[in-house]
Amino acid sequence: QVHLVESGGGLVQAGGSLRLSCAASGRTLSSYAMGWFRQAPGKEREFVAAINRSGGTTYYADSVKGRFTISRDNAKNTVYLQMNSLKPEDTAVYYCAAAFPSYSGTYYYTSTNYNYWGQGTQVTVSS
Repeated sequence: QVHLVESGGGLVQAGGSLRLSCAASGRTLSSYAMGWFRQAPGKEREFVAAINRSGGTTYYADSVKGRFTISRDNAKNTVYLQMNSLKPEDTAVYYCAAAFPSYSGTYYYTSTNYNYWGQGTQVTVSS
């Protein structure tokens, strides 16, 4: 069992930056691959980024590639999402999630493959 808590959300102008953090308690985070998802009002939850257990491999949605960076510090049991060049369409509740590792990278794009979820943090980008 792992408990995840996101932080770092807020209101930012278009073009600005935010860094989200996801702190874990319970089992060590290094046992899991980690992902970030987001859900805007009236829309389904969508994949944003994922990172394998060691941090050596990352995955991104096309919509955020080149603007967002996922990273992790297993010693601190924390995963990060650095978001730059934010756009109004990035406005959503952002969730971190933990998944048992898989050899298939595409596995991490699907929310139902994740076992534990945080409560979410709101990100609002004004135009």
